[in-house]
Amino acid sequence: MTYKGDDSSSRLRDLPQVERLAGALPEEVPHHSRVIAARRAIEQARARIRAGGPSADLAELVRTAEKEIALDRRRRLVKVINATGVLLHTNLGRTPLPAEAIDAIERASTGYSNLEYDLEAGLRGSRYVHCTQMLIDLTGAPSALIVNNNAGAVMLVLAAIAAGREVIISRGELIEIGGEFRIPDILAASGSILVEVGTTNRTHLKDYERALGANTAAIMKVHPSNYRVVGFSAEVSASALSELAHANGVPFIHDLGSGLLRRRVSGTELPWLSEEPAVETAISNGADVITFSGDKLMGGPQSGIILGSGAAIDRMKRHPLLRALRVDKMTLAALEATLNLYASDREHELPFWRMALIPVEEIAHRAAAIADSLGGTACKVEITDGHSAAGGGAGANTLIPTSLLEVSPRDRKPEEVIRSLLDEPIPIVARIENDRVVVDLRTVEEDQDSTVADAIRAAL
Repeated sequence: MTYKGDDSSSRLRDLPQVERLAGALPEEVPHHSRVIAARRAIEQARARIRAGGPSADLAELVRTAEKEIALDRRRRLVKVINATGVLLHTNLGRTPLPAEAIDAIERASTGYSNLEYDLEAGLRGSRYVHCTQMLIDLTGAPSALIVNNNAGAVMLVLAAIAAGREVIISRGELIEIGGEFRIPDILAASGSILVEVGTTNRTHLKDYERALGANTAAIMKVHPSNYRVVGFSAEVSASALSELAHANGVPFIHDLGSGLLRRRVSGTELPWLSEEPAVETAISNGADVITFSGDKLMGGPQSGIILGSGAAIDRMKRHPLLRALRVDKMTLAALEATLNLYASDREHELPFWRMALIPVEEIAHRAAAIADSLGGTACKVEITDGHSAAGGGAGANTLIPTSLLEVSPRDRKPEEVIRSLLDEPIPIVARIENDRVVVDLRTVEEDQDSTVADAIRAAL
């Protein structure tokens, strides 16, 4: 009921009690959730009355509370269909894990495990021995360590090696990535002192040479992540920096970021990865410490991987920061399963590489089938050439040829179609380009094609 002319205090008193409104909500919703939704709906009604607006009757309050329940469900982690073509979509959880990793997580988490127990000695062990030997065998690095993400890896390396001393980095590599993560801030938080050399677009070896001094702790090279400087630009190679660092008795730290283990995948060298630094190359270039993400081009769980000399890794193991950055048993189990796929030359079975290696012709065929199913709907459908992206800060130039399904709705705005796709029981995330809804099936499982087609048809 809407009250007019009454004072706000009487209208506030006429609002129902929380329990009464909660009792009017669907019984299949847990009581606790109904009470929270009812309380929010009543608070919104109170705020509207205090602002001079109309009152709300019970039916309207029920509708508001039901919307709150739906919003709560949307705020929880749910499965979505990634139709953007961005393989490492950070907002969508980056890449799916392989079945082997899911099985390993289940085994490690549904019972006890030897997380910190040495089965051979029958004594307490270390969680850091898990996966490290596999990393050493795969990469040829002397030693390895695993933390919870690459930002943590960089922080630990700098804190253990360079606290209170100077680290030399090119100005062109002082990057900021998602969430305002900035390399200068990480250096400051680690206690090390940033020494910038060169300019944004050009840095030469002599710039590093001039910056070396008695307080230099390390020379560092940082993967540019999600941007590139092109045109009149210059940078110093990792091998040249390694030689300079070693000639002056300081370590060379190489933050690779993206985690491309090796240049060839299942025996094939991919042209769209030609500019991406690989772990195997960084090791051969003589880096003393290498850091990278486990959940980018490596295709595993979120983790930060550190490779380096035994002495450097031992310093990190003794650093108190390691306790704050340690990984849990589920991450270690998933990472071990991921590394095992590389060790058995089955990396093409990782979801990231499986999607990346789908032939364009196959994607075009699937897109055409969806286009045919949309016949008779109020839209224009085209199949066009385009590019998928690696994403996830794994290189600004990693564009993978693909085939795009482009839908131009006649009776609805593209934004309305996108909203409808997001409101599906399994939300579908697509993109808009040139007033068209664009779907890239490279990141959609083939058995989800019919779900995507039905959702587009319903949205139109």
